[in-house]
Amino acid sequence: MSLNSFYPPVRTLMGPGPSDVHPRVLQAMAMPTIGHLDPEFIKLLDGIKSLLQKTFITKNEATFLVSGPGSLGMETCFANLIEYTGTKILICVNGFFGGRMKENADRCGAEITVVENDWGKPVDLNKVEEALKADPGIKVLAFVHAETSTGVLNDAKGLAALAGKYGCLSICDAVTSLGCVPVKVDDWGIDAIYSCSQKGLSCPPGLSPVSFSAAAVDFISKRAAKVQNWFLDVNLVMQYWSGEKRVYHHTAPANAYYGMFEALNILHEEGLENSWKRHYENHLKLKDSLENIGLEFLVEEKFRIPHLNAVKIPAGIDDLTVRKRLLNEFSLEIGSGLGPLTGKIWRIGLMGYSSNYKNITYCINALREVFNK
Repeated sequence: MSLNSFYPPVRTLMGPGPSDVHPRVLQAMAMPTIGHLDPEFIKLLDGIKSLLQKTFITKNEATFLVSGPGSLGMETCFANLIEYTGTKILICVNGFFGGRMKENADRCGAEITVVENDWGKPVDLNKVEEALKADPGIKVLAFVHAETSTGVLNDAKGLAALAGKYGCLSICDAVTSLGCVPVKVDDWGIDAIYSCSQKGLSCPPGLSPVSFSAAAVDFISKRAAKVQNWFLDVNLVMQYWSGEKRVYHHTAPANAYYGMFEALNILHEEGLENSWKRHYENHLKLKDSLENIGLEFLVEEKFRIPHLNAVKIPAGIDDLTVRKRLLNEFSLEIGSGLGPLTGKIWRIGLMGYSSNYKNITYCINALREVFNK
């Protein structure tokens, strides 16, 4: 089969990401491409940096975009903060993406200690503190804020505080939390954090916002060994993102950056706190509706991600059949379970531009009709 042109179907995206993209973002991305060292593009970088600092609630100078998806943001943090083979790192795992952190650290040659909690349960801070006490040589503590695979919101503030108490640098995965729930990098004392473009920021996939504290930058600048990955070396990337004279690093995807700038402007026009409130209030509306059609949540209410709802698949209902019918008959996408939760839960997202009452009503009506059939 050959295609002369591609016309994607119009979907309602209510899975774990991507979320629906704001029309203003799509319009911004259609503007003319300019060079990555064009003076006007450098102005754009400064604008993006300032808006990202407001979004992360930080004064960190090393706040920028990685030209790749959230997984590349993860690799940026690990590659820069794991200095040598045998660097000791403690990783909190209570879902798929904690496991991906472990995979990253392993490939960087780290000596890994894992604190495990059941999928669907939050990270136990007492277990983390016990592990830190047991090995004073641990240099990095890594954790996921919003564990996308289960719908659990971990205590990022408490975990970052433990890292500070025991002299560790912290790495926080904010891929599913940024823009949807409070993320306060400076107040919480987070040293390295990464997110993505396609969830709470209502942008297409392909960019990863990151931020490094002054302590993390100082550590990176004094490493005895070079950062393992040239493309992700913060020492090099910051020469492109800061200073009067910018040094070429890579050919930044200009149109994607236009979209991110517009998305960040939209977020701050609404206001961070208003965005957090909207996501929570829409979660409550969806929660009531889901329970009214007989669905139960996987996660205890006080530990739930409000914008990523993990619900148990009722007995006798086939996961794939339902999702296929939602996609084919309603052009509606929801997410399946991962790992041990495959076939056991659906993940229904209400992130960014997708978080609205119209989508809630549409999703519930579609589920009800599929169940009835």
